[in-house]
Amino acid sequence: MKKVTILDYGSGNIRSAHRAMERAGAEVTVTADPRTAVAADGLLVPGVGAYAACMAGLKAVHGDRIIGERLAGGRPVMGICVGMQILFEKGIEFGVETEGCGEWPGTVERLQAPVVPHMGWNTVEAAEGSALFAGIDADTRFYFVHSYAAQKWELDVGGRIAAPKVTWAEHGGRFIAAVENGPLWATQFHPEKSGDAGAVLLRNWVESL
Repeated sequence: MKKVTILDYGSGNIRSAHRAMERAGAEVTVTADPRTAVAADGLLVPGVGAYAACMAGLKAVHGDRIIGERLAGGRPVMGICVGMQILFEKGIEFGVETEGCGEWPGTVERLQAPVVPHMGWNTVEAAEGSALFAGIDADTRFYFVHSYAAQKWELDVGGRIAAPKVTWAEHGGRFIAAVENGPLWATQFHPEKSGDAGAVLLRNWVESL
């Protein structure tokens, strides 16, 4: 059984994430202990609320270093919702710019849509050959609740390594709904709140560990 640590940094649906990961077949630990987080087969980084608050909480437990150390060793990390957003270079909320983890270039900004937040079920345009969405029908809907997102993919790998698989969704305009980039995967939606489809997606991640 794969061991997954849910990083507890004061932001995220820890309880629902814990249940969902157990349903996906993982042995789950919830902690901010660096040794446990680095040693696990997979690290899940949840996140809800404001970008700046999430980054402050993450840095308080050295979560940015934990993520960086795992990725440097090719060890899998998965971010959910704001846990995905903080992987980008920066976020801008209410005119305030906050530095993110910088694992991907780009800025998380407010959605340009008539109705914000984007709340409810939405289809996605899964990347071709996606392992994350394997076995999931193209018209499947996932649960979103957010006002901000990365709306451009700016990482250029220049053909040196396998190109990241980027999944898109639309609400007023296109935004990034999920990314598979080597050991770093993430979703803007909440798989732990997305019923059977979310369970399949999380199981796909666990089985990839």
